[in-house]
Amino acid sequence: MEIKTFADLIDWTRQLHAHLARCLHESADKHQNERTSALLDYISRHETLLEQAVTEYEKQADPKAMHTRLYDYGVHKPIEKNRTCTMDYSEMAFDDIAREIFDFHDQVMELYDALIGKAEIPEAKSLLEDLKSLEEHEAMRLASQIGRMNDL
Repeated sequence: MEIKTFADLIDWTRQLHAHLARCLHESADKHQNERTSALLDYISRHETLLEQAVTEYEKQADPKAMHTRLYDYGVHKPIEKNRTCTMDYSEMAFDDIAREIFDFHDQVMELYDALIGKAEIPEAKSLLEDLKSLEEHEAMRLASQIGRMNDL
């Protein structure tokens, strides 16, 4: 997907979460370890909820921000959509899955953070800050839940 505007970036982010949710769901059904299968299922549902939240941002975002060209996107190394499924989560251990998922979310937040400093209009900056905040909040919630699952 070629990202030219903030609308493209948000749509790409939504698609990324949806793609990851599908991959994790498929792996959950295949995993031999019940606890790790439950983790994959939980994260899959979490990613689906994130996809829905990003969809709401798409609907409610300021049109001025959404149509703003995103000239500096290419400066930041993009996250490859296929990276989310290149690993066989059904063969990975609990901790490895958690590390991979947090790395993915960290990359999304780093991308937003890099673009916040380059936003040329306040509406675009605000949109990126809101999206980064959503990702941060959801990553913290995910960390809390994974920590609880790890304690079991």
